[in-house]
Amino acid sequence: MDNALQFLLEQAKDNEDKAVLALNKARTELEGYYQQIRQIEQYRLEYCQQLVERGQSGLTASQYGHLNRFLTQLDETLAKQRDAEHHFKNQVVNCEQHWMAVHKQRRSYQWLIDKKQTEKQRAENKREQKLMDEFSTLSFNRRRPGSSLS
Repeated sequence: MDNALQFLLEQAKDNEDKAVLALNKARTELEGYYQQIRQIEQYRLEYCQQLVERGQSGLTASQYGHLNRFLTQLDETLAKQRDAEHHFKNQVVNCEQHWMAVHKQRRSYQWLIDKKQTEKQRAENKREQKLMDEFSTLSFNRRRPGSSLS
């Protein structure tokens, strides 16, 4: 039984380690997503500033149309990226929930093992105390005058 619990605990530890890695990966991907959004937004801002500067010096309708189409593509890319945020956030939430479940399971196995060890130690202490009491009684009876145990 102890070996089975120990095996289950080791499995639970492995599962918890994997869950932590998955959670860290999901968090890293979410942060990477936010970084990518910030970069696209910064690029869009810089591009708009360039568009304004070029516009002040004069643009042909063709140049303006081309620049405006590119700006529209950037906006569409940002919109698609923002739609993906839900996916990345859900990944983090799912990984957190999975980690909490396997963490709880590992703690349960650890608690059972600790409880069994405590019970085993109590039984051992009780057995030792009983032996000490018996030894003490025998020793006391041997020292009594007129004892037939000597």
